[in-house]
Amino acid sequence: MRILLMLFCLTCWLLPNLNRIQGQEAWTAPAYTDSLVNPFKSDKKIIAEAKKIYESACWTCHGLTGRGDGPAATGLTPKPADHSSAKVQHQADGALFWKLSKGRGVMPPFETTLSKQQRWKLVCYIRELAKQNSQR
Repeated sequence: MRILLMLFCLTCWLLPNLNRIQGQEAWTAPAYTDSLVNPFKSDKKIIAEAKKIYESACWTCHGLTGRGDGPAATGLTPKPADHSSAKVQHQADGALFWKLSKGRGVMPPFETTLSKQQRWKLVCYIRELAKQNSQR
C-alpha cells in the first residue's frame, strides 16, 4: 500500500511538471511587460543596426532568418525560438524585450552585455524577420 501511495504521489507531481523537466515549459514574461513601449520605430536605419547586433549575438542559435535553426541549435533544450512564428510575434514588444534582457537556459541575459537601446532595436529586428520570412 505504501508503494502504491508513493507511485500515486510521484505521478501527481510528474504529470504537471513533465514539460518543465524536459525543458519545454512555457516561457512567459511578467504581465507588466505588456505595457512597455519600444522607443524605436522600425525603419531602415534601425533594422540595419539591429541586424548587426543580431548577427553578433543571436544568429548562431536562432539562425540568420530567425527560425531557430542556427548551427548551435542542434541539441539545445529548449530549442531556440522561431522568431517568425505566431507564438513569438503575438507577444508584446515589452515581453520580447524582457526575454532578451533576462535570458533562459543557455540563452544569456543580454541586459549585462547589450544596452537597452540595442535590446529594443533587436525587438524591431525580430518583427522584421517575421515579415521577411512571410515573403519567402
